[in-house]
Amino acid sequence: MIQKLLYIEDDAALAMVTTRALTARGFNVAYFPAVNAVDVELQEFTMALLDLKLEEGLSLPFIQQLLAANPTIKIVVLTGYASIATAVQAIKLGATNYLAKPATIDQILLAFEGSAESAPAPIDKGEDIENMSLRRLEWEHIQQALAENNGNISATARQLKMHRRTLQRKLAKKPVAE
Repeated sequence: MIQKLLYIEDDAALAMVTTRALTARGFNVAYFPAVNAVDVELQEFTMALLDLKLEEGLSLPFIQQLLAANPTIKIVVLTGYASIATAVQAIKLGATNYLAKPATIDQILLAFEGSAESAPAPIDKGEDIENMSLRRLEWEHIQQALAENNGNISATARQLKMHRRTLQRKLAKKPVAE
């Protein structure tokens, strides 16, 4: 049986490569560059691969729509801006797994199975917080505040008592790797 996979990614080059690789593995892939571009019946999909940050905003609210249409769908959130806050939020909303880019096709497929090998090592706030760099702690704090403000940059900047443009510059950078 061919699995139907919904793929939402705003990077066209990455989407083309990923779609080709998934199709070669036997998946029937329906690709869309944005959530609001999806014009198919959601219940027909057994899997969904969602880019976290799209030009229209975060894809997290779409998780609930997918689960409402098909409660058994497996959803993997893929992002170049991984943070604890968004990972927790995605899983709470019902995502099967959360991956940081770059991820191989094998890692993505393992993530659909819920395999821990595919996901980045979780950060235990109790133990590992002392081992995080100051830049990584700042990134996590910003991501948590951004999630609390539903992606609203201005509200997040006010909450963090930071100039909006400064916050935008920090967000434009890739997350700090440990």
